[in-house]
Amino acid sequence: MSFSGGWSLYGWATGTSAGADRMPPPRREETDMGEIHVHEFVSLDGVFESPIWTAEYGFTEGMARAIGGLTEASSAILLGRKTFEMFAPAWSGRTVEDDPGAPFFNDTPKHVVSSTLTTADIWNNSTVFGAYDAQAIRKLKDDVDGNIYISGSGTLVRALLADGLVDGLHLLVYPLVLGTGDRLFPEGTPRLPLSLTGQEVFENGVVHLTYGAAKS
Repeated sequence: MSFSGGWSLYGWATGTSAGADRMPPPRREETDMGEIHVHEFVSLDGVFESPIWTAEYGFTEGMARAIGGLTEASSAILLGRKTFEMFAPAWSGRTVEDDPGAPFFNDTPKHVVSSTLTTADIWNNSTVFGAYDAQAIRKLKDDVDGNIYISGSGTLVRALLADGLVDGLHLLVYPLVLGTGDRLFPEGTPRLPLSLTGQEVFENGVVHLTYGAAKS
């Protein structure tokens, strides 16, 4: 189910740039490591759970370009178990005619970080990565020819940030205080200095903030 020409209940649609004609990412030099880029929709008070509340703001061309840029550079998806189990039924039955984001989610190899899942065959091109292991994820970054995209997956994202494995944290912040719901950084999250590396304001009031590791 999609809204406003680009927003979807369990994710987003990026327009034609992320559709079936999406160009593959440029090949990296053999010595380069792929990057992990996280994309989240969040409220002003940090809620990122079930972002149906974003629908009333629409989905601008600028937002489509921003997220499309992330997907076009990515050749793998990394997800936590809960997000995988939510995304799988929502995306697996969609085509590009239903939602321009469908080819990226359905055709891109997906790795599910979980210590309990034994199979990921409910969604094509999906494999169980196993329990969280920072060294194994570093190897995945090295092996993937392109970047790795993550959305949702709060527990996984926090672990990756703590281990310094996130190269870009892309927050689309909405001008809305929800007051309830799961937060990306709940009470008790360890202190984590970051550096603002990019900012963009869209006409609907949404702000795209990009963070990287704190500068030394």
